[in-house]
Amino acid sequence: MSVTTTATAPATHAATADRTACAPLPVLGRDVTVPLVTGGDVTYAALDYAASAPALQRVWDDVAAYAPYYGSVHRGAGYLSQLSTDLFENARRTVAEFLGCRAADQVVFTRSTTDSLNLLARALPAGCQVFVFETEHHASLLPWRDAQVTFLDAPRTPRQAVETLERALTDRDPHGPALVCVTGASNVTGELWPVRELAAAAHAHGARIVLDAAQLAPHHPVSVRDLDVDWVAFSGHKLYAPFGSGVLAGRADWLAAADPYLAGGGASRKVTRREDGGVAVEWHESAARHEAGSPNVIGAYSIASACKALTEAGFDTLVARERHLIDTVRAGLVEVPEVRILSLFGDDAPRVGVISFVVEGWNSSHFAAALSAEYGIGVRDGLFCAHPLVRTLLGADPGTQGECGAPEAAPGEKSLIAIRVSFGAGTPDEHVERFVRAVRELVRDGAKWRYRTEDGRCVPAV
Repeated sequence: MSVTTTATAPATHAATADRTACAPLPVLGRDVTVPLVTGGDVTYAALDYAASAPALQRVWDDVAAYAPYYGSVHRGAGYLSQLSTDLFENARRTVAEFLGCRAADQVVFTRSTTDSLNLLARALPAGCQVFVFETEHHASLLPWRDAQVTFLDAPRTPRQAVETLERALTDRDPHGPALVCVTGASNVTGELWPVRELAAAAHAHGARIVLDAAQLAPHHPVSVRDLDVDWVAFSGHKLYAPFGSGVLAGRADWLAAADPYLAGGGASRKVTRREDGGVAVEWHESAARHEAGSPNVIGAYSIASACKALTEAGFDTLVARERHLIDTVRAGLVEVPEVRILSLFGDDAPRVGVISFVVEGWNSSHFAAALSAEYGIGVRDGLFCAHPLVRTLLGADPGTQGECGAPEAAPGEKSLIAIRVSFGAGTPDEHVERFVRAVRELVRDGAKWRYRTEDGRCVPAV
């Protein structure tokens, strides 16, 4: 059997494809039916892509074809081990091509975006200053515990974001290392950030920049070279690839100079006993330095398969179709006066398929529960692991406490959380149309069922 993950460079197209030229990409679960509390079943509308996108059928098929040939990586002389090692390293090359990496860049496989950014945080040089906007997901906001961190206020325009960063960098110690961490697309509003301009500002002031592409990479092409970022991080489970893998790709110097993220086999090149009875270790300088232990081969392969599938589908076509879905949802929500869409940069800002909103007179958890129980629609309610941003958008006291994704009020009470609908390459038109119709009916007619709070969640009363 031959298993390959070789991919071509991301395709470009001279003209924007019409959305009808691209049907939804086949994903797992597209035919799953769920029961409704009001009776009967309905095909499940998965509209929580920003949390975890369904796996592409192509990815699942590739993994299933490889699974019988699974073997240890980098440690075996047998055929299956050699095959698995080749597949694992080919996956690294596929991801590098997908991300437009430079020749000297490294691709390190991790568990997730959170893991990737914690790895980078561990690799920061001594005295490094970190600059991060309050608008970041907690994966980008929280890892920098051992650094001097400057948290920047939420900007209200892309230009203001660049100006805010420039002012902060002007005031920093110009002689020490510095890192800027920024999202490519907000996991709350879906709005695209001016990454190229922020990278230029960072470099002009002697700082480096890491891009959190968890929400960007599944929707738009991401090129390390074109955006001129130093690192990029993303998660497989948002890129239509299951199995708990992520990527940190970019410059090798800080990574090679840092102690291994984990100490163990695979990260070590040579281990010997010293005369004093201790152990001397020579660590790898390649990506293996931070990949100790038996790697998640299937996870890495699934990411590579997803990269290849999205490349072959063509991002121009995928983006054009997603814009249609975004327009459908936003137009439908705007028609309901009780709905307020959350936004930093305004209605005309370019965005991916992530939209958060609140409904006047409704607890957000209650509304999300009704969408699920009465319409078979899965959305997200809460603070979306971006507490400062959501509270800023809702006008709440930034010091108010709240657990990620947990409601803070019972049905009918004031809620300081929001509802998020998100979609992507596998979303049929019918799912977003059903969502818009359900919002309109719930606001007009109210819920058809009674709900109660159970373990911090709003659920149908039995």
